[in-house]
Amino acid sequence: MTQVKICGIKHTTHANEAVNAGADFLGFVFAESKRQVTVEKAKHISSQIPTHVKKVGVFVNASLEELEQTAKTVGLDYVQLHGDETPEFCEQLTIPYIKSFRIRNEEDLKATTQYNDADYLLLDSATGPYHGGNGTTFDWFLVEELPFDQDRFILAGGLNQENVKLAIDQTNPQVVDVSSGVELEGQKNINLIQSFIKTVKETS
Repeated sequence: MTQVKICGIKHTTHANEAVNAGADFLGFVFAESKRQVTVEKAKHISSQIPTHVKKVGVFVNASLEELEQTAKTVGLDYVQLHGDETPEFCEQLTIPYIKSFRIRNEEDLKATTQYNDADYLLLDSATGPYHGGNGTTFDWFLVEELPFDQDRFILAGGLNQENVKLAIDQTNPQVVDVSSGVELEGQKNINLIQSFIKTVKETS
């Protein structure tokens, strides 16, 4: 069954709502973003999340020290890397990691093969001003045949309750990652979260 990651959590109420709706992963954005959260705030929210729900921290070009320290302080299960982190850099991590790629063409997809020790590989849209969370999709036909194991595949980029069924049917991801697709006027919305997760679980 396809799992669900709700990214951009900033408030305890939204975290609890996502957990109750059946989310499998919750994401905290520490990189510069409209969804950025402080380490202390994330720590407070994280302490109230049950252990079966995995906690992910989103970073862009952070140092090893920052990654390790934040993961320890907040209690992260994974760090998600959206910057220019090299395979050599990632190999030094002592915590599980997700490497993100902005997909424009087949060449972008080939770059995933350099990160063999990544727990997950997240494929996202290349458009928009931010490293993720821009609310735009990419050509899913590019990922119908992956150069890595399907059980490491996270699909992101412009997903919502209207298109996630098609996305799953076409690409068969292990995890679907949503942020703006479950927001209303810039805030997480419980009805959209519930509808999104329900659609995913009924599809997979």
